[in-house]
Amino acid sequence: MRSQPAKRSNINLSIINLNQSMEFEVNTVPTYQETVEKAAGALAAESQYRQFVLQKGRKSGDLRLTLTQSVIKRSFDILVALTACVLFSPIIIVIALLIWAYDFHTPIFSQTRVGRGGKEFTIYKFRSMRIDSESDGVPRLCEDHDSRLTGIGAFLRAHHLDEFPQLWNVLRGDMSIVGPRPERPYFTVRIIEKYPDYLMLMHIRPGLFSEATLYNGYTETIDQMVRRAEMDIDYLRGYSFARDIKIIYDTTMSILLGKKF
Repeated sequence: MRSQPAKRSNINLSIINLNQSMEFEVNTVPTYQETVEKAAGALAAESQYRQFVLQKGRKSGDLRLTLTQSVIKRSFDILVALTACVLFSPIIIVIALLIWAYDFHTPIFSQTRVGRGGKEFTIYKFRSMRIDSESDGVPRLCEDHDSRLTGIGAFLRAHHLDEFPQLWNVLRGDMSIVGPRPERPYFTVRIIEKYPDYLMLMHIRPGLFSEATLYNGYTETIDQMVRRAEMDIDYLRGYSFARDIKIIYDTTMSILLGKKF
């Protein structure tokens, strides 16, 4: 029993160290590369801080999926992704050609996101913005009526058709069909600073479909990201294969009916 205060002290010390590692200089404006490096460093912090946060959030039991759930979920992901690639291949080709014809630039957009275990991966989407949308290197969230969106890009984004290339991420094992939406390192650090329980979502692969996105829509602020993270954790706590099927059905019907979210 006498060893407990020492453990708490170590945990508190590791929390302080991680918070310090996530701080940015007040009197300087970091470059994009410096920001990403700091984000990667903060996400790489492990040991007692991460364990403390995970234990803190386990009020409803262990939030990890069981081995059986993981195997079923991954098998389903591969089956759905392969089937969708075949069924929607004509639409995918047409979209790619339309984007290319708009400005004669690549139709595929890639970006670094944070996935399971805090590991970074490259996500692929159909390009919906101008090539120079972040030419200054400053990460920005997309907003309603964003002037950076192209004509075809605004339509694709409104109807979530820009996400077809993420089927490749699902096949690669970076993502799942259903799961929390992956964020960029820059924003992931800021979410963790405000809502440390966000780390619990790194137990599972991020998803193409998300219950939180369906009911909370796209996020434009950190506060909205935190709200979406809370909904994602609720999904993880109450996970079931049947819930995944319902999310896929509800999302598909919303897209077909033209619902904006």
